[in-house]
Amino acid sequence: MNTIIVWFRQDLRLSDHPALQAAARDGERCIPVYIHDDGAAGTWAPGGASRWWLHHSLEKLDQQLRELGGHMVFRNGATADLLRELCEETGATAIYCSRRYEPWAAQQEQDLHALLADHDLTLRRYPGSLLHEPGSVLTQGGDPFKVFTPFWRACQRNTVAKPLPVPELSLTTDIQSDSLESWGLLPQKPNWAQHWPEYWSPGEEGGRARLEEFLDESVGQYAAERDLPAVKGTSRLSPHIHFGELSPRMIWDRCEQYTAGAISDSESISKFQAELGWREFSYHLLHFFPTIPEASFKDNFEEFPWIHDEGRIHAWQRGQTGYPIVDAGMRELWSTGHMHNRVRMVVASFLCKHLLTHWRVGEDWFWDTLVDADLASNGCSWQWVAGSGADAAPYFRIFNPVTQGEKFDKQGEYVRHWVPEIAGLPDKFLHKPWETPPMILEEAGISLGDDYPHPLVDHKQARQSALDAYETIKLSKP
Repeated sequence: MNTIIVWFRQDLRLSDHPALQAAARDGERCIPVYIHDDGAAGTWAPGGASRWWLHHSLEKLDQQLRELGGHMVFRNGATADLLRELCEETGATAIYCSRRYEPWAAQQEQDLHALLADHDLTLRRYPGSLLHEPGSVLTQGGDPFKVFTPFWRACQRNTVAKPLPVPELSLTTDIQSDSLESWGLLPQKPNWAQHWPEYWSPGEEGGRARLEEFLDESVGQYAAERDLPAVKGTSRLSPHIHFGELSPRMIWDRCEQYTAGAISDSESISKFQAELGWREFSYHLLHFFPTIPEASFKDNFEEFPWIHDEGRIHAWQRGQTGYPIVDAGMRELWSTGHMHNRVRMVVASFLCKHLLTHWRVGEDWFWDTLVDADLASNGCSWQWVAGSGADAAPYFRIFNPVTQGEKFDKQGEYVRHWVPEIAGLPDKFLHKPWETPPMILEEAGISLGDDYPHPLVDHKQARQSALDAYETIKLSKP
């Protein structure tokens, strides 16, 4: 019997899965396998929030396979050794998988290919995590793009393949498997994620439902409302995409179907599809410049005079900076594993430019606390805000947290929800409570410094300090 192992990685779905489709075509029996191998990823092993999502996503995928007469084989340990042992145990002659693009994962694929070849076993990789493979979208000179707009324009000249259906599978239940619970992915004491099922439904079915809800209820206003954190204006699909519960092609195809039947929503759909484009851009950058998660894309930023102040970092992490829009975002992150994208830019700018803290500190915190923590998007986005990345925000672009709050949270619904201790302030002072007259503070029952902190830094002074710091590096360098 021709048996093929399908090694699931960051592709936790059955639909539009080229490796699974090929295994169903080429093999008489498929063995779906997921290996938990923190050692392979090193410092980029999944953080706490990602581990919560991973547990539930794998649980849902296993349920899908059981409904088809099989199950997922879970193993914990060194990937290459366990896959080779599984081949010996099951008589499998080949391993099919989806390609990954993180530097450690690409190296893992090379090492595994060499090991299996020594045992007359085959490893075959398939695309499926991006709209366009790295190397297929290049400048006229054959170089990788470093600016988003021409990159996305070039992408749009390429055809996006249609998603694949779930294949007919011949599965088995006679392979020994670990229990998910034995991996300890879920938090215990304390269980800081106990309310997360109110916000999230991991798994392919949950991702599809989220996509349809977005198209039915929000996409028409996406262009106008995507920057408003108090409004249900974004898709919140990022964790489903990150874990591969939905492929970009599945989302793209549904958007194209929606556009074909829509009358006036094409602008919103295009803006939403461009967000998929930013994810593509980040992955293409990571492929060609694999040090992006750890080293400044622009070399001159390695000389930037960052300041590491543990007290200020801790205040930022806990949402105690004294700037309400920043604190609201950090508390949303801690409570839900997610943060609105506009607010992500504000809190990142505050950390890097108001507190002059290295972007790696923020990247590491997001890596541990975001359910959609993604190596490419996380690293590229933090460098974009810091000014050190590809197509980055200008060094002098320093978000004013007061005006950002007043512009994008005019009625203060977002701040009042996440920073309830100042909810009683009038809109005029909500985003700058330190300017509130003492009488109004007293009427609201608020004592600044006791109920809510004074600002960590003065915006004007912090802005000037940031500009002075940027002057110390040679900004003319590429």
